[in-house]
Amino acid sequence: MSSEPRMLMLHKPKGVVVSRRDERGRRTVYDLLPGWVLADGWVPVGRLDQDSTGLLLFVKEGELVERLTRPGACPKTYEVWVRGRVTEEHLEAIRQGIPSPVGLLTAISVEKLGGAGPKSRLRVTLDEGKNRHIRRLFGALKDPKFATPLKVVELRRTHIGSLALDVASGSWRLLDGREARELLGAK
Repeated sequence: MSSEPRMLMLHKPKGVVVSRRDERGRRTVYDLLPGWVLADGWVPVGRLDQDSTGLLLFVKEGELVERLTRPGACPKTYEVWVRGRVTEEHLEAIRQGIPSPVGLLTAISVEKLGGAGPKSRLRVTLDEGKNRHIRRLFGALKDPKFATPLKVVELRRTHIGSLALDVASGSWRLLDGREARELLGAK
């Protein structure tokens, strides 16, 4: 038996919950995966809320979850669409940190990629993820024209460390040994 860490990548679609089962009957990530994933005790590394999409890792070894989710251990990058006009002042405020009920929310990098009308497209990288981190970050800021809170309307995780999302929505694949080793070496 190989001593290589075993990891699996899933492209989580919108509307699917990160849970083994759901009392409200919603689809779970395990509905998208082969039965052996649940039967063999594979667990997700972190979470993505129901409205978010993108890269979600699964591992069989519980200690890998702790290693990969420890603050500062493995940066996570997201592509975000925000309703409202995001200014350079907003980006600087995010870099400095936004106070919230769950503590100071920051991003290690935030970059405006463009926009369309009243929406802004950004790339945000976090080195720790608090509950609804990115949604809270932008929700604490106001559109300069309308003085209404900015609102995240799409959020997709594109990278975890050096690993890029490369499967279609709802699809999965096993990581090869090189990918797993690189990911565990990401600091």
